[in-house]
Amino acid sequence: MSDLYRAEIISNQSVEEDIIERLEEAIPSIEYTVIPEIHGRGGRTKKLGDTVWPEMNFVLFSYVEKEAALKVKEVVEAVKNRFPNEGISLFFTKAEEF
Repeated sequence: MSDLYRAEIISNQSVEEDIIERLEEAIPSIEYTVIPEIHGRGGRTKKLGDTVWPEMNFVLFSYVEKEAALKVKEVVEAVKNRFPNEGISLFFTKAEEF
């Protein structure tokens, strides 16, 4: 059985395209799901899609092997370095396929 991880990226919609393009370049076979409009409160601000807090986040998740998980981490770090004020978070959890 291989090491399988759920990679979950929660980020401002403004960098969604950058993240997806870089993921597809780094891992051409990546399969993922995007939830495009997420409301919430992070460490710095709220993103509620209303007139007071107009921005919104998106969530992208993918189930990847360990090698691909390392590439996901590299991609997210590169985008965070390019856009340090956009609030980009990455989480991994161990996954098991049945």
